[in-house]
Amino acid sequence: MGPKLVDYLLYEPEDNGILWIKFNRPERLNALVGTAEENSTVAKVGEYMRAADDDPNVRVIVLTGVGRAFCSGANLGANRGDAGQNFPGNRGVPEGLEATREHFFHGFTQLHLDIAKIRKPTIAMINGPAVGSGMDMALHCDIRIGCETTRFIGYHNAGQIIENGGCYYLPKMVGLGRALEFAYTGELNAERAYQWGMLNHLVTTDTLEQTTRDLCARIIARPPLVQWIGKRIMRTALDSTMETTMVLTSNASPILQHSDDAKEARKAFVEKRKPQFKGA
Repeated sequence: MGPKLVDYLLYEPEDNGILWIKFNRPERLNALVGTAEENSTVAKVGEYMRAADDDPNVRVIVLTGVGRAFCSGANLGANRGDAGQNFPGNRGVPEGLEATREHFFHGFTQLHLDIAKIRKPTIAMINGPAVGSGMDMALHCDIRIGCETTRFIGYHNAGQIIENGGCYYLPKMVGLGRALEFAYTGELNAERAYQWGMLNHLVTTDTLEQTTRDLCARIIARPPLVQWIGKRIMRTALDSTMETTMVLTSNASPILQHSDDAKEARKAFVEKRKPQFKGA
């Protein structure tokens, strides 16, 4: 069963195993709708990704934007028109600092974690500026592909620190010194982001989609169980020790060795044909 669709976030599965999730407010540079509401943009991204994770026909999830921006984050010029009392799914506006903090954490910060918890490969195809929460969602994806118009912009214009996972991922991706430089300045262009390691690939705008499709095809050609378990172990290893990580891999190895996909991979190799994987 698929997700409940909204017009400001597209859900586009293809027969080749790629699912495209697209921010769809190009007239506002794909600014977020809502914040912590159940039908907000961030909540719907999580819902869409969970639906794709459960769909056996989906192998790779690509997050991108329609138009010339990836996602420009919160609409700072709005007077709560995007997230006000009449917004569908609004849980109500909390009163007081502690209530506001709880509302933000449970309804917004936790929603970003949904992206990191998806078992299938996720790619952020960053076709333009990724601002605030838009940057965070890109950082939660497994792989990031950018072009000359890609920019990462923090929350500085809103008077806020980097939130929703950015302070966790950035030092691990680029090193503490570079992460602090970004924290102090709040903006990074495509070339610098690629040099620092925030972008896996930096290509021209006119080759961005094809590069993404080519990478998806290479991913889809490999056994999905290997990818899912490898992803889970590597993400766990970010907060673990080498010994614990080696225990996890040694436990997973015999399970994978006797999986149907592993048998199919070996058989297809011997028979010199393309394997047919089922994720089992």
